[in-house]
Amino acid sequence: MEKRRVVVTGLGAITPIGNSVDEFWSSVKAGTVGIDEITKFDVTDFPVKLAAEVKGFVAKEHMEFKAAKRMSPFSQYAVCAAKEAIEDAGLDFEKEDMFRVGVSIGSGVGGMCDVENEHKKLLDRGPTKVNPLFVPMMISNMAAGNVSIQFGIKGKSINIVTACSTGTHSIGEAFRSIQCGDLDVCLAGGTESSITPLAVAGFNSLTALNQETDKTKASIPFDKKRNGFVMGEGAGVVVLEELEHAKKRGANILAELVGYGATSDAYHITSPAEDGEGAAKAMTLAMEEGGLRPEDIDYINAHGTSTHHNDLFETRAIKKALGDAAYQVKINSTKSMIGHLLGAAGGVEFIACVKAITDGYVHATVGTTEPDEECDLDYTLGSGVEMPVDAVLTNSLGFGGHNATLALKKYVED
Repeated sequence: MEKRRVVVTGLGAITPIGNSVDEFWSSVKAGTVGIDEITKFDVTDFPVKLAAEVKGFVAKEHMEFKAAKRMSPFSQYAVCAAKEAIEDAGLDFEKEDMFRVGVSIGSGVGGMCDVENEHKKLLDRGPTKVNPLFVPMMISNMAAGNVSIQFGIKGKSINIVTACSTGTHSIGEAFRSIQCGDLDVCLAGGTESSITPLAVAGFNSLTALNQETDKTKASIPFDKKRNGFVMGEGAGVVVLEELEHAKKRGANILAELVGYGATSDAYHITSPAEDGEGAAKAMTLAMEEGGLRPEDIDYINAHGTSTHHNDLFETRAIKKALGDAAYQVKINSTKSMIGHLLGAAGGVEFIACVKAITDGYVHATVGTTEPDEECDLDYTLGSGVEMPVDAVLTNSLGFGGHNATLALKKYVED
């Protein structure tokens, strides 16, 4: 069966450096760091003091107050990002067969804040005081569910959960659904809001988080002094559309999604494979499907978490996948500014890739000054670069050994 072509027609974002795509991208180009002291809870007894929180977000400004109260923050972020993406795409749902429109939005953690709050109620006040909406607020599929309900979307609605690769897998599976004819349009991406006492304590106990107190040195991917990631939150949602469907309605096509690679390391619950084989294969699969050679790739948005193992092993993976061409490609990590958005990371970073194509700009890996000896590729240090960007890869690697890569190209009319 011939695969249908898939294009990107809309973008929506809630991030630590802006609550719209325009705000986010302006902040990215300015090198703004969205990491600061944690305000969501008292960190007096916590060794971790910093996170990348969403700022100035008021849910009732984006949706009905009653609807907002029935949603956990991760669902609120998803609905708001989806709304922006729909508007950006110029979609008129009154003209669509809503069974041909779908949702593929995942969350790695779901409503962690709800779990903590309601567990405290259970212990302090007894089982009858637990919120009747606790379960439908907490479960991770409710981001996709609420987006479907809010906008009347009746096609396939799915929730991919693959930890830190959730957003990228979600976009990849939406891509597949359109390619094979299940859908014509899909809202896809990831969302997360897990800056909570239990989550921060848990990741810290795992020695995954940086305990740095200087926000400019906390998330420094590929740097010699990197020492753990910084927790972030937000949502990135995009509109994917079958090419002919987009052309028929006169949509503004931002980029073409041409390849998707997904593999497993089968190695360790938290560490990527040391030789980078699994991540390299995901990149190779995405390039092969997109008809791209290593030398065609202009830019890679790396997973780049600022942990020792990830950055080293991902560098090895890029070299394995691209060979000598790895030294010619621009690489960066958006996490240097927004921290690690966990399940939302892939969605927001995909948006950065689309903007790189449309604006001809590759942002800097902010804060990184002295790469590790084996991290010897071009990580776009110092400042961003204006350059033609025609072909891009974006990587996500998740606990459990999940690897996902998407390949995008500048859209060229036939």
